[in-house]
Amino acid sequence: MRMTGRKALAAATIGASLLPGIASAQEQTATLAFGPSTAVYALGMIAEAKGFFKSEKLDFKLILGNAGTHGRQALAAEQALFAHGDASHPLQLSTRGKKSKIIMATQMIASISNIVVRKDLYDAGITTVEKLADYKRPDGAKPIVAATAIGSGTWMYGTYVFESKKLGDRMNWVAGGGPKTMFPGLETKQFDAIMAVPGWVIEAEGRGFGKAIYDTSKPGVFVDAFGGTVPVLVIYTLEETAQQKKALVQSFINSMYQAMQWVKATPIDEVYKLVGEKYFAGVDPVAVKAEMGFDKATWAYDGRIDKASFERGGKVWYRKGSDIPESKYADLVDMSFLDAAQAKFK
Repeated sequence: MRMTGRKALAAATIGASLLPGIASAQEQTATLAFGPSTAVYALGMIAEAKGFFKSEKLDFKLILGNAGTHGRQALAAEQALFAHGDASHPLQLSTRGKKSKIIMATQMIASISNIVVRKDLYDAGITTVEKLADYKRPDGAKPIVAATAIGSGTWMYGTYVFESKKLGDRMNWVAGGGPKTMFPGLETKQFDAIMAVPGWVIEAEGRGFGKAIYDTSKPGVFVDAFGGTVPVLVIYTLEETAQQKKALVQSFINSMYQAMQWVKATPIDEVYKLVGEKYFAGVDPVAVKAEMGFDKATWAYDGRIDKASFERGGKVWYRKGSDIPESKYADLVDMSFLDAAQAKFK
């Protein structure tokens, strides 16, 4: 019987849940939590499929959720050793007593800050962020914008887009979940706009119920707003893991870095062939490849975060509503494992 992408991820999740607990798990087991199931988080899948974890003598498990907050919660509950998500999550964990370390970046230009409006609104002239902010629903209420979850990366970047334009108080934000709830919400006019990764932009436009009005895949859109790149999606772990399980963390980063280098040198169609059928069955291949293509076009492929890019990220992280106090680069970022991986795999 053919296993669908959803079943494959469910099986991976179940496999991880059967572990006796991170504290007693064997050193060779590495669990990675993230959400939702989109290609922007495919690096771990690629590393597994290419055998990079196996070559590092790691047993790899995925733990999937519906939003970026899932990774943060799984890490805090010690259900996972590593998480892949928005850089704000390890900051939030650290301020809540779960000191964390960012150990690698996988995205430095945000693919998660695209904004898609209902097609009927776009046809009526709502073609920019400013025009969306001026729109009123039939009952006079502010427009409703859905992020995957309140506090997620899509929420962090979405709210910043409006706040940077002095429009922060003109939206009502709600949790929209993954595509299976986001799309129907937009199509039935429950939402006026949604935050969307590139694949969701392709699907919403292709199916005729949405249209992008803010698209970071266009050259200059993101860098012009931020003055440069920022750590958007990162791999992070608890500080105690980085300190007490150095060999395991090093092997994990070795695997992920090798996967990143493989993606850099490989055509998108071949990357899709490796993981598309297993993990994204039922999703439009064009949409999946669009997400993979966004990363391929914007990644520096070195996984590095410097102090300047980290400080630019503060524009997003340290705002009213985020409840994240300012943190020092040296306290949150540890590039030593990446340094070792780069030295090993030149």
